[in-house]
Amino acid sequence: MRTSTGGRVGQYAALLAYLVFLAFPFLWLVSTAFKSPRELGSLHPSWIPEDPTLDNFRQAFDEQPLLRAAGNSLLAALGAALVAVLIATPLAYVMARRRTRLAKAATGWVVVSQAFPLVLVIIPLFLVLKNLGLINSLAGLVLVYVVWALPFALWMLVGYVRAVPAELEEAAAVDGAGRVRTLVSVTAPLLAPGIVATGLFAFITAWNEFFFALVLLKTPEKQTLPVVLTHFIGAEGVADLGPLAAAAFLATLPSLVVFAIIQRRITGGMLSGAVKS
Repeated sequence: MRTSTGGRVGQYAALLAYLVFLAFPFLWLVSTAFKSPRELGSLHPSWIPEDPTLDNFRQAFDEQPLLRAAGNSLLAALGAALVAVLIATPLAYVMARRRTRLAKAATGWVVVSQAFPLVLVIIPLFLVLKNLGLINSLAGLVLVYVVWALPFALWMLVGYVRAVPAELEEAAAVDGAGRVRTLVSVTAPLLAPGIVATGLFAFITAWNEFFFALVLLKTPEKQTLPVVLTHFIGAEGVADLGPLAAAAFLATLPSLVVFAIIQRRITGGMLSGAVKS
């Protein structure tokens, strides 16, 4: 009994330490965003700002077009999430229900593709987009984000499809429903939590992405928010710390909100699947 209690205490302590490790950068970012220039230059920084101020936020919006960049990021992220889900949903259904060699090969491609570093694929992607006339365009960036998010989206949705009992589809077929009708009326509603979670994951990935946007977008009017954040760093590598922290804090909020939604959707999907099974 003592061993079991001690083990649980150790697990909770390790979990708490891990949460503190994860939360430290964000908490320090929030603290820095509300500090005055005097506190930012202090040799003994504190967690809680002594004289909280919103000047960093005002200066950030004055120095850089954050709203325009956020709009570009929103368009790219929403477009990538929507297209990735529309492509991945039927493909995941086929991969989960058809245990053929082709489906196994596609599953292997999903796993292998995640091992490719960004630097390895950026030059081929750049050449392809150049031939298509999509360099320096949000449409080209959305296309890249879809290609990059599709393997993981497939992997997620295949798991959700396999969690749906095949007996429900067989019952629908006995009642005279065709394959398309079964997919739309029976399977798709049960996959709704998984589809939402997959779309939100693709949204977060595109919203936070920096490397592709930096290489493919040259016009300042089309740059996304992560790229614009780098403009707070001067030519000599000296960062305008206060406005940078304020802008980064605002850029992080959508990801936190979407992640919270994902957590609820995944839990809801697991519970509903358990009940319907």
